[in-house]
Amino acid sequence: MTLHHRTRLGVALSTAALSAAGLAAALVAPPAAGAATAYTVSSLHFAVHVGPGGTQTCDIVGDLYLPTTATPANRVPAVLTTNGFGGSAADQTPFAEQYASDGYAVLSYSGLGFGGSGCKITLDDPAYDGAAASQLVSFLGGAPGIGFTDAAHTIAAPTVEVVVHDKRDHNGIARTYDPRVGMWGGSYGGQVQFAAAGVDARIDAINPQITWNDLSYSLGPNNVTTPGTVTTANPGAVKIAWGLLFSSVGIVDGVQYSSADPYRLVGCANFADFVCPALATAGTTGYFQAGDIASLRHASVTKYLPKIRIPVLLDQGEVDTLFDLNEAVATYTALKAQGTPVAMLWRDQGHSGGNPSAAGRAYEDSRIKAWFDHYLKGSTASTGSTFAYYRDWTGTFAESATYPVGTARTYYLSANQQLVRSPSDVFTGSQAMTTTAAGLPTTISDPDAIGGRLPAGTAIDVPDTDLPGTYVTWQTPALSADVDVVGAPQVDVTISAPTAAATSLLGPAGQVVLFAKIYDIDPSGTASPINNLVAPIRIADPTRPVHITLPAFAHRFPAGHRIAFTLAGGDPNYRGGAVATPVVVTTGSTAQVLSLPVVP
Repeated sequence: MTLHHRTRLGVALSTAALSAAGLAAALVAPPAAGAATAYTVSSLHFAVHVGPGGTQTCDIVGDLYLPTTATPANRVPAVLTTNGFGGSAADQTPFAEQYASDGYAVLSYSGLGFGGSGCKITLDDPAYDGAAASQLVSFLGGAPGIGFTDAAHTIAAPTVEVVVHDKRDHNGIARTYDPRVGMWGGSYGGQVQFAAAGVDARIDAINPQITWNDLSYSLGPNNVTTPGTVTTANPGAVKIAWGLLFSSVGIVDGVQYSSADPYRLVGCANFADFVCPALATAGTTGYFQAGDIASLRHASVTKYLPKIRIPVLLDQGEVDTLFDLNEAVATYTALKAQGTPVAMLWRDQGHSGGNPSAAGRAYEDSRIKAWFDHYLKGSTASTGSTFAYYRDWTGTFAESATYPVGTARTYYLSANQQLVRSPSDVFTGSQAMTTTAAGLPTTISDPDAIGGRLPAGTAIDVPDTDLPGTYVTWQTPALSADVDVVGAPQVDVTISAPTAAATSLLGPAGQVVLFAKIYDIDPSGTASPINNLVAPIRIADPTRPVHITLPAFAHRFPAGHRIAFTLAGGDPNYRGGAVATPVVVTTGSTAQVLSLPVVP
């Protein structure tokens, strides 16, 4: 059987597809038209010292927004914000204007390596990006010697004397320059909040949006995992499109501003030195090497989660093939377990598109505002539910006091490509496939780095087809009622791959790689992958059952549609296995099962 899918193929590419700053800022309403300006703006330079021992000095550019009503006698809380990958301080202007108008001091800055700021991109490394943000916190607290009006750092900017001070930081230590401050931003500007909070106990609340838990998973996922984590011992399959876009955007940014900081082009151009060889090797082999995985995790909150003890409002995009919902779930699960105040929103818009309703945008904006007002201004208003998710079938959010939500609904893999509900309907049958050599794709699908939902006129609908003999699939009968799924599908499956059983002993290069997907098949037979999400699996031991945690989603399968689960041998957005491998899946056991979290 050949599945014909319907996906959205973008025909234009821009940096905005990568930079989350625009995505995050788009969800913040600007001040009302015609409203009087209630703040002043000063463009400044900041001298920060980063790296081991703080021996490297970098110039950061940023804009300081101060409410005109703020004085030493009438102090206000502050918010620190920075850009997504490839962006600049200007991307946060709508947010800064709104919050300055509402009584917050806002410092919006370009992160290291971006938007006019010096030094290299270090992937939100706590010793670099975290340290830089920490010094900007000191500036907001009134520290001298950090802010300047010139790039040469010769003319000191006035110190900030209008931000509320805390008597003690969150470690109970009295600090001279301890402002009441939160952080806001998306993607790269989301992860830096963790990096900063991990090194600076003065930060009071954060709102990391559409960001990562484990960067080695983000760029080379292996979905042979259990729920609540994305970190695995075995490497996954590298994301080709995202890796190429990241490297190209970073290098272009470095070249653009190299006259002010020529050093950033030495070695790996505008990146930490390990990045270029790591991407080159992964592009060749299809997976990251152990040392590179360690470096990527070093720049990930999963490495230092016990240090995050302040209130965290996670805000992740449902339409996101770069940082999927499982990353937010992993961070949420760990923070919740250690007693950190945490809430989680699943919004529609992510790196791969999204089209939230006005009501959805307003809801998210109100939740963020309530979070900061509560923890920074001392408002007694509620910060909202522990978990909320956007429903694109209603255009509204649903709330829950807990996560996960719903009840597991099981579908057993059976003969004749069927998914069945009753164990008595499970019959023996086999499907065979062969993965391609050299990691070649076996389907045509939406290019991840462009995005699944571009504006009208920049995307077209095209059918795609899994090549015969390169996939196995199962599907339900037509649904008698709507099925609303919220969470991560789980699959238990056993494959037979005798050649891989032998070559797996050689390590990741000899292991079989498959790609798991969930489809919504409409009555015409058109199958749509849910938000273009794919779960690569690199199987260390193909003689044992495999448990797959697919990327989470919130999706309604309407009555009359069918649910399909597919294992494919390749995907154009990933580098698959190196060796062509015959694979057989034989059903007949209730141990082979798809489990979906279904909500009423």
